[in-house]
Amino acid sequence: MSSIAPPRPIVWTIAGSDSGGGAGIQADLLTLHDFDVHGCSVITANTAQNTLGVPAINAVSDAVLQSQLDALIADLKPAAIKIGLLANAGQVKLVAKFLRGVRAQGDAIPVVYDPVAVATSGAHLTEDSTGAAVLNELLPLCDLITPNGQELAWLAQTDADTAEAILAAARKVRGDLPSALLVTGGHFEIEPSITADLLCRGHDDTLAEDWLIGEKIETENTHGTGCTLSSAIAALLAKGYPLKDACVVANAYVRHGLRTGISDHIGAGPGPVGHCGWPGQLRDFPQILVKGSERAKCYGCYSPQQAANFAAEFTHPDSNRLGLYPVVDSVEWIEKLARAGVRTLQLRIKHPGEDLHQQIERAVAIGRDYDLRLFINDHWALAIECGAYGVHLGQEDLQSADLKAIQAAGLKLGISTHGFFELLYAHQFRPSYLAIGAIYATSTKDMSGQLQGPEKLARMVALLPDYALVAIGGINSERAPAVVASGVGSIAVVTAITEAPDYRQSVAQLTTLLDAQ
Repeated sequence: MSSIAPPRPIVWTIAGSDSGGGAGIQADLLTLHDFDVHGCSVITANTAQNTLGVPAINAVSDAVLQSQLDALIADLKPAAIKIGLLANAGQVKLVAKFLRGVRAQGDAIPVVYDPVAVATSGAHLTEDSTGAAVLNELLPLCDLITPNGQELAWLAQTDADTAEAILAAARKVRGDLPSALLVTGGHFEIEPSITADLLCRGHDDTLAEDWLIGEKIETENTHGTGCTLSSAIAALLAKGYPLKDACVVANAYVRHGLRTGISDHIGAGPGPVGHCGWPGQLRDFPQILVKGSERAKCYGCYSPQQAANFAAEFTHPDSNRLGLYPVVDSVEWIEKLARAGVRTLQLRIKHPGEDLHQQIERAVAIGRDYDLRLFINDHWALAIECGAYGVHLGQEDLQSADLKAIQAAGLKLGISTHGFFELLYAHQFRPSYLAIGAIYATSTKDMSGQLQGPEKLARMVALLPDYALVAIGGINSERAPAVVASGVGSIAVVTAITEAPDYRQSVAQLTTLLDAQ
């Protein structure tokens, strides 16, 4: 019996109609279709525009705008909302009042706002009073704001033309707002021939400011990029993607459209960005800037502390297909599985005692005897001291571990990742392998909100086809075939081995499955 596909999420776009078909509602609906969500539209203005400019903006009345919102909420409740052009302060206040009413019903619907104020052609698209209404009424209700450089300057009422000025303006706009901010970099240049988006999220101790870097794509067909980006983010949020993952995938989607779109024949001016489906190549995805790298100095975020420990380009293992990869918590398990023919293992001692050094030393000795790829979890200093094959670190450990010492000692390095953003970030270190998880819910660790599933896994594997990748999290004999079908070269397991009635049989089954790839 075939399984029933889950219903397609519904996403609203509240924006203007572009008579030229390149931006606004038209670009939004094309984007939403590409991400397999159902798009609904609330039109705020009928703009008269083509590829050469915007001769007129014809705002709809408040009554017309309200009637569209009322009709949709009665029957087609959204999983996410994208907001684009709001032509005047009255529309801003009306939409804000509507969103407050929705929230009062207890519906936590993510809202993405693309503050469309100035067209790429330079035309002003809103009344002068709109900015204050946006800041006071709308921004507190948004989960993400996606201004370009001009729109950031409009909101912050300050220049935003250097890395430092962009960071300052972003902080000013956010203030105490709960909203995250994604400043798109098509209107400024920090490095020659490079584009850079700034993603700001969290506050105080959780504040994160990340630059998303990519080579500039030489094309004139850029009309509708902001609309496309924000709609793609809304679609991905509706499908359950975490915000930072939605932002990097949407970034790649736009870059893919700029690179492969065919719009030269459309109009005499800049044509629309392409809507070309899911971005499947690493070249379209942004690099996540590492604050310890020399490049970070150009972007106002260089950290001398992180630079002291930063290293990249770690030695690769003898194969990019590491096979079955049990993660165990004792030396006894290391020896038993080595005898059972397992080649790749990880020693993860959650609650170390005074004998930690002796345990790691014994495990390393067993690894040498059996020619294992044995990784030590977390305890990188002891791994170096004992001459281990490799060490495995989590994302949080990358800020504190001495990566230069690990590299100098010749140890292999594995890094945990949870989603597209962390995968791209960890890839900047060029480790020996990248672990992707959690694929499924697991009893060993609470990974709610970070579950990838086989479909996301397959998309991530496709980005790095020649890299050593490891799938981890909730994988057992029943789920393993779907994981292996993604093309990943290694499966890390815990309870599928340690709690199996016969661990030797489980080893044989999983090894056979992986070997059949």
